[in-house]
Amino acid sequence: MGVLNEILGRAQSRASEKNLLYAGSLTPSEAQLVLELVPTARLVDVRTQAELELVGKVPGAEHIEWAFYPGMKPNPDFLAQLTMRVDRESLVMFLCRTGGRSHQAATVAAQAGFSESYNILEGFEGDPDEQAQRGKLGGWRCLGLPWRQD
Repeated sequence: MGVLNEILGRAQSRASEKNLLYAGSLTPSEAQLVLELVPTARLVDVRTQAELELVGKVPGAEHIEWAFYPGMKPNPDFLAQLTMRVDRESLVMFLCRTGGRSHQAATVAAQAGFSESYNILEGFEGDPDEQAQRGKLGGWRCLGLPWRQD
């Protein structure tokens, strides 16, 4: 478990440096390793259904929308849905497009007692490049981590 402790230690240091309320911030590659090393770890994708259908999804991820498209109206049942689907004792990692909504989800989850809540930095698509296109400068998909498009 040395590798896992190393990964989680880095993630926790990142969170501590920024005074975040959740356990830590993971890179996409680190999050994939956590999924491989911790059988009970859960990945919760908080993107919209439209994003999953149009851009792709991570196999095995739990999908709970943080906000609804169009209009990005907040999901008033997010925490209730999370509580029904994920054990509060689980290590849970949140993923969105670029890391913003997942940061919010990890914060809310931590405040609700999910003490092992982590944000996945860069998200599924990463930051935009000089042409304002995503998917080339990091993120889950760009790094070649497991994903599919149905």
